[in-house]
Amino acid sequence: MTAQGLEVIDNSVHLTHEWINELAERLDWSSKRSALRLLRITLRHLRDHLVVNEVAQMSAQLPLLIRGFFFEGWMPKHTPIKERHVSDFSAFITTQMGEAEEYRGREDIKCVFDLLNNRLSRGEVEDLRATLSEEIRSLWPAP
Repeated sequence: MTAQGLEVIDNSVHLTHEWINELAERLDWSSKRSALRLLRITLRHLRDHLVVNEVAQMSAQLPLLIRGFFFEGWMPKHTPIKERHVSDFSAFITTQMGEAEEYRGREDIKCVFDLLNNRLSRGEVEDLRATLSEEIRSLWPAP
């Protein structure tokens, strides 16, 4: 037991670090801050391409802290219809990544999806992928 009895928070911090470390390793990036940024941007953009039920089911498998930034600022009624083309999907993420030195585009987005393949249940990954357009699904390798 932790000194303050808040194991759920300690566990979430630990799991969040595991996710970030795994992603940074997959990306072969030195900056964990940039890895977290890519994870946050990609998850939010993915969220905006999913139906509400899938968003809820996916979020249940995210560590508490990651779930927080996944939902931060989200208003389902005001989520615009998103693009269906992989070039538009990846261009949005590239724009959001700005001048991140290590960012390489689609190759790095695929690393985020590889992380999700490893951290989410196979059934959830299959459900999520099925929701996406075939083009965008090409970025997310089957588990």
